[in-house]
Amino acid sequence: MEVWLVRHGVTAHNQEGIWQGQRDVPLAPEGRSQAQRLAVRLARLGLTWTALHSSDLSRARETAEIVGERLGLTVRSDRRLREVCVGELAGLTRPEVRARFGDYVARSQEDPWNARFPGGETLAELYDRVWAFLNELGEGRHLVVSHGGAIRAAVLGTVEAQSAVPWRIRLENTSITRLHFPEGVRGGGFVHTVGDAAHLEPGWNTGG
Repeated sequence: MEVWLVRHGVTAHNQEGIWQGQRDVPLAPEGRSQAQRLAVRLARLGLTWTALHSSDLSRARETAEIVGERLGLTVRSDRRLREVCVGELAGLTRPEVRARFGDYVARSQEDPWNARFPGGETLAELYDRVWAFLNELGEGRHLVVSHGGAIRAAVLGTVEAQSAVPWRIRLENTSITRLHFPEGVRGGGFVHTVGDAAHLEPGWNTGG
């Protein structure tokens, strides 16, 4: 089984450095352009896809729909692919978070997986729901459009590094992360590619 994880296209919140979490923020115009470039790239590969899955939040869903239209795939939405719920941090910038929620920031630095976002989830809870989704996938090549936190949880679980700091994995918007499970998820897997965003490089040819 192969799982190709794609982070959604960029939003205005991304561009402005504002925490989103599960706020339903739509794609920015640049995000739609990124999704189109991604769709062209994936179409050129000529691969056969078992299914196209997406978080139900609009920024992921719209990214998936743009790709699905190009590849001839129908989007299957799943709430478990949502970004971590950051609770009261949603709508704030990082400086505002540090000023208002210093205690949380300190806890998250000591134990990032179990520090609960004020009014939200823990990263451990995010991990559990993402892996519940992955464990239900069957054989084949699955394309999954999700969010930075969810993709990091998938990567760290694959390499059995759940205690690592997830934010050290850099993922550009619409980047591709590939996981391979030769004997299915329960048989263990490996990470093939993390954060591949070659289609966003200047001069990348989108024609054809």
